[in-house]
Amino acid sequence: MERRRLLAVLATLAVATGCSTHDDKAEPSHSASSESSDGARQAVEAYVDALNSRSATGLIKVGGVEDESWSRQEAAQILEDRGGQEWKIKDVQIDHDMGPDTGSARLLADGKAGKSLSDTFTVTREKGVWHLAVFTHQPNGKDKESSSTDKPAS
Repeated sequence: MERRRLLAVLATLAVATGCSTHDDKAEPSHSASSESSDGARQAVEAYVDALNSRSATGLIKVGGVEDESWSRQEAAQILEDRGGQEWKIKDVQIDHDMGPDTGSARLLADGKAGKSLSDTFTVTREKGVWHLAVFTHQPNGKDKESSSTDKPAS
């Protein structure tokens, strides 16, 4: 009796599996992570475009910082070091190792005169827009107290 029941269950499973509506030719759905990677990659491409066109405004936009004197100065320094090299992207690798809205991007590019560019950035998504952490000298807010590294008193 148990053998019949087991055979009936197996037969039912075989029929159910054979009748599934899965379409092997269907387009793969885009996952949230692939859309995130696309947005982060576009931010890296915008960074390279800003370097090639020597655009401080483009760097500020992709960096997600305010257009102020400090950001203009830092953008000018970045462009002095890397701008106008006609960079052509060889590879961009995006890794969402810190969650869906934060990760890292690795850029490899070739420029004129045989120069190469290899850089790794933190990428973050704020309000649906991806930014690269290319600005490192952001000023501390005037009303903010800096963090202490002292051990708390017991």
